[in-house]
Amino acid sequence: MVDDLPHVLLLEPYYGGSHKAFLTGLQQHLDCSFTLLSLPARKWKMRMQLAAPFFAEQIIKRIKAGARFDAILSSTFIDVAVLRSMLDCRGIRLPLAVYFHENQFSYPGQVADPGIFQFSSINFTSALCADRLAFNSSYNLETFLAGIRRYLKKAADMELRHLEDTIRAKSVVLYPGIDFSIIDAAPAREKMNTPVIIWNHRWEHDKDPVTFFETLFELQHLEFNLIVLGEQFRYQPEIFREAKKILADRLIRFGYVESKEEYADLLRQGDIVVSTACHEFFGMAVLEGVRSGCRPLVPDRLSYRELFAQRYRYPENGLKKHLTGLLSGPCSLSLKKAKQMTNPYSWPDIAEQYHDWLMALIHDKPVNS
Repeated sequence: MVDDLPHVLLLEPYYGGSHKAFLTGLQQHLDCSFTLLSLPARKWKMRMQLAAPFFAEQIIKRIKAGARFDAILSSTFIDVAVLRSMLDCRGIRLPLAVYFHENQFSYPGQVADPGIFQFSSINFTSALCADRLAFNSSYNLETFLAGIRRYLKKAADMELRHLEDTIRAKSVVLYPGIDFSIIDAAPAREKMNTPVIIWNHRWEHDKDPVTFFETLFELQHLEFNLIVLGEQFRYQPEIFREAKKILADRLIRFGYVESKEEYADLLRQGDIVVSTACHEFFGMAVLEGVRSGCRPLVPDRLSYRELFAQRYRYPENGLKKHLTGLLSGPCSLSLKKAKQMTNPYSWPDIAEQYHDWLMALIHDKPVNS
């Protein structure tokens, strides 16, 4: 019976994009009962500052009305120290874990922000106050710990360096499960003689679209077509406007696709999926392209070192050389190879790890036991 299942309360004040996809997959693939409290994915700074008291009040009301929860799973957009304090004042003490899709110590900004430590410190104190932590990549975990080391050095007259070890001891790496079912169901397309390049990332500066498009401008003597996808926002780097004009005769699609089925169908048309990211804590977009049969071409940095072998990574300033080589011969993957490379990140393969982690949280078993 459902009532006999462990009941996990999910808190997500930034319910969109990869955060939403993660929680959707978690609820579909784990044998648990879930309640989700969420807010739309906007105003992330305000979420980090005020989501904790908002959700604390919601939880208190539900428990007062008779709701039962065995544990809480929160994202990093909640100030866990505030949340637990408010709940504790009402006598509510639940095991609590935080899933780190990102960390503010390593999130690059376009301009220097003198107040940025406000948000990285919320990540830090949340990690201290949670019972367990999971990170979506080793890169995410290690950059978070490195950020803590830098941060604690500022406390010259307070000895706090041991807190890095405290946080590491309660941390694990759990890759976010990906639902490949729609991509797998998309009809396979016959590959064309002209290779098709896919770029399917957010239209923001941290994905470095300038390097990507300027490289393509220099390679116009070669045959290729282009599909540009990814989420768009009100303010976009100017390079997208230039690229749409300069590469107009190469474009198969240029812009965000609402339909998941259409998105999968476009990925199926690709031969190469490229990243130029300066910031990437995981790399879901590239893995979706790979699942569709595209050969990945990613920078030799960030979380990509965990996901892809050396032959799929290019060194600093090496995109033009490596892309030229791929465009000169057969470049896509067989679907068998594509599944081999992506299965370790699919929900059916990874769900048990999450179940064991949450059960250990609920039953207070030692971390990494």
